[in-house]
Amino acid sequence: MRKKKGRRIAACLVLTLSVPVMALAGWRLAGIWQSNREGRDSYARLADSVRRELPARDTDAGGRVIDFAALQAVSPDAVAWLECPGTVIDYPVMRAADYNHYLHRLPDGSYNANGSLFIDFNCAPDFTDQLTVVYGHNMKSGQMFGSLTKYKDQAYYREHPYFLLYTAGGGAAQRIDLLYGCVIDAAQWRERAFSYQVNLEALLAYAAYNTTFDSQTQYSPEDRVVALSTCSYEFEGARYVVLGVLRSQ
Repeated sequence: MRKKKGRRIAACLVLTLSVPVMALAGWRLAGIWQSNREGRDSYARLADSVRRELPARDTDAGGRVIDFAALQAVSPDAVAWLECPGTVIDYPVMRAADYNHYLHRLPDGSYNANGSLFIDFNCAPDFTDQLTVVYGHNMKSGQMFGSLTKYKDQAYYREHPYFLLYTAGGGAAQRIDLLYGCVIDAAQWRERAFSYQVNLEALLAYAAYNTTFDSQTQYSPEDRVVALSTCSYEFEGARYVVLGVLRSQ
């Protein structure tokens, strides 16, 4: 009898202690869900307010232009708009004076775990450098660069072989024809200074050797390259980087 009573007491204690733990976990999950929804809705409203569809006779890259006056009225830090047709990647690209500013801020400056896509502050804001690096979170919800790691699959590359880039200097988009995708340690990325265009050839050589997909895109030394970087989870500090060649339509 005493053993049974002891087991009942132990079970009650476990249940009593587990209730607040489950409540806390539920509260955190609700917070994540709310943050994801707020981020998604904010970006959807922004896209609706800055996209301008072109008449049928004028359609070209994507059939639209971005109203940068409207976009920069929301955030003067917005320097571009990046789109991967057929995916959720359809976002403004920001540029600030440091890496941390847009890690957890939306373009309007409000806090959100999704953060924003942003270019390395060492890069020219108009993508005229020979190498421009764009960072974004790998969100479990699939938002931001959450779908970028799908380029580890050749079939996904075949379905989405290019991105579209709109910049403040022009109306129609430029294409980013994808070249390589590779996993790299964040520490190695920094040590090799791969974010600097002076090391572009070394970056391309590394990416070519370690690429996760095969591309028919050709590269010449005069081309401008865009690198899209996000977290990956093969090991601690892993990053997945997709490189493409920037070309006018």
